[in-house]
Amino acid sequence: MSKKADKDKTNGSGGTIALNKRARHEYHFEERFEAGLALQGWEVKAIRAGRANITESYALVREGELFLFGAQITPLIQASSHVIADDRRNRKLLLHKHEVDELIGRVQRDGYTLVPTALYWKGNKVKAEIALAKGKQSHDKREVSKERDWARDKQRVMRRHNKDA
Repeated sequence: MSKKADKDKTNGSGGTIALNKRARHEYHFEERFEAGLALQGWEVKAIRAGRANITESYALVREGELFLFGAQITPLIQASSHVIADDRRNRKLLLHKHEVDELIGRVQRDGYTLVPTALYWKGNKVKAEIALAKGKQSHDKREVSKERDWARDKQRVMRRHNKDA
């Protein structure tokens, strides 16, 4: 392994911070966007320590801008002693103007929802993956579950068949 790869692993860049696995179960994703996050210093330190959670978060449009609501970044005691840290504060999502306009139009006109699916490092910046999504009905969720179970059973049968041959 090169020295650069070692350095990337130690400073936390280039990896996934948090995933929203429940969102894949609850929504059909149409399109994904990469957005920056406006963070404070204590939040970046807490994220580097692995204290971020986005399972209950969502994105909303307020006054022509996008904000991330409900994302929890638990503060470190030693890093946030001089500020009053709010772990669930609203964080601004940073996108290009044409992307914001497109998302606002699709959410208001077509009834889509903006769901954060992942937080990750890109260089030394924290990025959020935002998906334009439609909610699944309960029968859709059952169908996906049946397909997953069938694929698992099919793999078992094929493995057993290949083992016997």
